[in-house]
Parts: sequence; structure tokens; C-alpha cells
Amino acid sequence: METNFLLSCESTVDLPFSYISGRNIEVLFYTYTVDGVEYDDDMGRDPKALDRFYGFMENGKFPATSQINVYKYQDYFESLLNKYDGDIIHVAMGSGMSPSVNNAIEAAENLKEKYPERNVKVIDSLCSCGGYGILVDLAADLRDEGKTFDEAVEWLENNKSRIHHQFFSSDLKYFKRSGRVSGATATVATILGICPIMHLNSTGHIIAYSKVRGKKKAIKTTVDTMLNDVEEGRDYNGKCVLCHSNCIEDAEETIKLVKETFPKLKEVKLSNIGTIIASHTGPGTVALFFVGKPRVGLD
Repeated sequence: METNFLLSCESTVDLPFSYISGRNIEVLFYTYTVDGVEYDDDMGRDPKALDRFYGFMENGKFPATSQINVYKYQDYFESLLNKYDGDIIHVAMGSGMSPSVNNAIEAAENLKEKYPERNVKVIDSLCSCGGYGILVDLAADLRDEGKTFDEAVEWLENNKSRIHHQFFSSDLKYFKRSGRVSGATATVATILGICPIMHLNSTGHIIAYSKVRGKKKAIKTTVDTMLNDVEEGRDYNGKCVLCHSNCIEDAEETIKLVKETFPKLKEVKLSNIGTIIASHTGPGTVALFFVGKPRVGLD
């Protein structure tokens, strides 16, 4: 298919590589390190990769992650410029989760002198995990509809705040360790058996904004919040992704309630939270992503 631009993203979209590559989207892979050994954020290419990752955690080994540096982005973008003769839109993981996007922007700027007739546009998605995946999937829809480079960039910038990220976790020790939630929040939650309900705010940062006792209430609150945040109410039939970190039963229970609440939904994509995000959430996190009202003032 002839298109007006090449679309690119990072592995932290947390959708299977088979799906992303099937949509003709290029991917730059994050990595994590354990005991000095570097591993790719696998995206389901190796069926043993997630078991190995959670095995490290069970043995008390904490995976270390780092941002993608300017040189890696620059090499990656240049490889795409040599592969494709048009402009490139790279949708990056949100700056609220990682400062890597700043390195991507710098790398794109560095290539302007060498490729003056080409555009490499980096979009700060303000998203993460499956929400990031939804935005990239929507970008692929725009591309396939024949939107121009400028039209797609404008739409993505104007609509990226409409991708909602609702999630909860039964174990906050990894959120605490990575600084994603405060130590006080994590300690109180553990002592009282409370599941904090979290989302990404308008700048893409994690906010624990409510708390309930037990997973069933956490699931109900998460789905009720989705009902409040979508413009169509129970008639919502847009994109919906459910990601989990090694807690498939909780994920399936959440999907069941989502389908009951939104009977017009054609599909809820089920996917694993990838190794980079899971390095900071640990096991036990369920995350629901959808398109709704703009994330304004969600602090």
C-alpha cells in the first residue's frame, strides 16, 4: 500500500509485535538489564521472554531500565530514512513516563542537515502501555485512510489527550521502588489491603486518585470510571485495550465487566504489560485503555 508517511513507535506500546508489524509500523526496542545482561522488551516474539522476566523478579532480581539515548534514536531514524523515501512520524512513549522523547527530538533535529528534504516528526504521546498502543493504532488508521503527513501530525497532537489510562494494582512495592507512587501511599495500601485506583493525568504522569478494598471493587471502579469518561456512555464502540502484568484472571474478570457495560464494543484487545513497564509495576497490575473526553485537569 502506498502511503503518505512512514509510521514508527517504541516497544512500550505493549501490543504484540505480530500486530504492530502486521500494520506496517516500525518499532524501536527498549531494553532492560539483569546481572549485567541486556534483554529486549520482547513484545511477544519469544514465548519464553515473559516467564524469564518474572522469574528474575521472583528470585529478587530487579530489572533495570534506562531511557533510549540520542545516538540509538539517530541510528534508528537514519535507517528508516534510508529504507523509505518519504516523511516519518515517530510516536514516542509519553514524557510523563520517560524523558526518552527529548532524546528522540534531538536525534531528529541532528538529522536535518544531512536530510534537508525529509521530515522526521517526533510526537510526545503523553501515553504509555496499551494507551500508547491505541494512539499508534489510530495513527495507522489515519495513514491507511490517506491522510497527509501534516494532517496526521495535527490530529495526533490534538487528540492524544483523549486516550485514557485506568489501572489498579494489588502490589505497589514496585511502583514505590520506581518512584511512580509515594512510599506513604504504597505502605498504607499494603497494610490495609487497599487497591489504589490510578490513571495518567493530562501531562502523562501517574496519579493515585481513589482507593478501594479488594480487587472486585477495584475492577468495578475502573469500569465505572470508563463509563464516566467516554462521550458515548454505554454505546461506546471505539478502541479498547486491556493489559495486565501476570494476573490473567483479574484481566479476564475486568474484560467481562467491560463487555457487559459496553455491549456495542466490538473488541477488547487483551495484551501483556511489557517488560519495561512491568519493571516499574511488578506483577498484579490491570490496566484499561480507551478513547474518551480530553484528559484535562486530572491531577
